[in-house]
Amino acid sequence: MKSVCVYCGSSPGNRPEYAEGARLLGRTLAESGLALVYGGGKVGLMGIVADAVMEHGGSAIGIIPDALMQKEVGHRGLTELHVVRNMHERKQMMADRADAFIAMPGGVGTFEELFETFTWLQLGYHDKPVGLLNVNGFYDGLLGFLAHAVREGFMKQVHADLLHVADTPAGLLGQLGQLAAAPRVRVDKWQQARDKT
Repeated sequence: MKSVCVYCGSSPGNRPEYAEGARLLGRTLAESGLALVYGGGKVGLMGIVADAVMEHGGSAIGIIPDALMQKEVGHRGLTELHVVRNMHERKQMMADRADAFIAMPGGVGTFEELFETFTWLQLGYHDKPVGLLNVNGFYDGLLGFLAHAVREGFMKQVHADLLHVADTPAGLLGQLGQLAAAPRVRVDKWQQARDKT
């Protein structure tokens, strides 16, 4: 595992624990030699995690749509900053550049990115591990809802178990690193589809 895509809020949230969690994740990524791949913003948890990576000598790769860059939310102090045409290109490039995915606390954009990546994993379009950094219990309600979906027969437990959860960056990166290093057994439909184009 060489790089991790982090989805997180463009707001810092209302509790200091969220910013502290972002700083700790950034530091842990840098100290582990893992590059950050993220949405390229300089605001909120996005900016905090990127700044922490850079402050500790790591590599931060940002990918941002032109419309957001023009609103001056793009982080110009990164190792790499890619300005793309739209959100679809952004998400595809983020996914292509990452070996694993982590969702930190965030809003609807973070949830959408998490669930798209989670769905792609369930369907076999990639075999990269997906995790939740459950800072301050932020995702407890979501995890309860997923368990409810399993109980009600709308989700299989084997699919729910594809989402890995920890409340510390070291714990989550340890889980994802082991999974990323395991032999690939899933059919990479995503790569097959790209190879045909």
